[in-house]
Amino acid sequence: MIAFEELLAVAYKNERMQSRRLARGAAISEHAALVRTLQKAAGEQSLRDLIDARRATQIRHADALRLRETRRAERQKPRETGFDTTGWRGWFDGSALPNPGRLGIGGVLLGPLGERVEISAAAGTGDSSAAEYLALIAVLEAAVRAGATDAVIYGDSRVVIDDVNIADGTGIRALAQHAARVRVLIAQIGDVRLQWIPRARNDRADALSRKTLDPARVAVEAA
Repeated sequence: MIAFEELLAVAYKNERMQSRRLARGAAISEHAALVRTLQKAAGEQSLRDLIDARRATQIRHADALRLRETRRAERQKPRETGFDTTGWRGWFDGSALPNPGRLGIGGVLLGPLGERVEISAAAGTGDSSAAEYLALIAVLEAAVRAGATDAVIYGDSRVVIDDVNIADGTGIRALAQHAARVRVLIAQIGDVRLQWIPRARNDRADALSRKTLDPARVAVEAA
């Protein structure tokens, strides 16, 4: 069966809501319910073909967005300093080894005056979505400690970003506690925007999340 997170990454908001209602009504898992919902949406094509087609569309949209952001950043780049003086920026990523399994979280927080915080920590056990959430929470907590009042936080998990952005109480039940914590932290900061980016643009946070899960790498760095 196709992994739950892969299905969530391509499901539309209304499809996720339909599958949650189906799971409750039919007393089946959210995973099985989402499979049924997407199979119905696929029609005559296979579920895999539907996923591949939607991912291709997502990639095209992400590439177009990245191009627009690059052009805008070039136009707005400060002339006298290499730092972004308009606010804080952060990146988060989480890893599970295996999935579910041991969790590692990673994050980077950059301040408008050159402040830099890096996060790399073990985070217990669970699945990759929980790891992503815990990484986002860690970055937001660092922003609160730093006194940030606005921030743009980047991550490559559509599951987490979409789950935070939908109405409270309608998200993924297994992640509700994490979502509630994220909303509390965002309220403490004031102005926070969560922005999805492709995994290739989140390489530092990814490396930090995997660092605690790779004993050989840790041993080399400690030598």
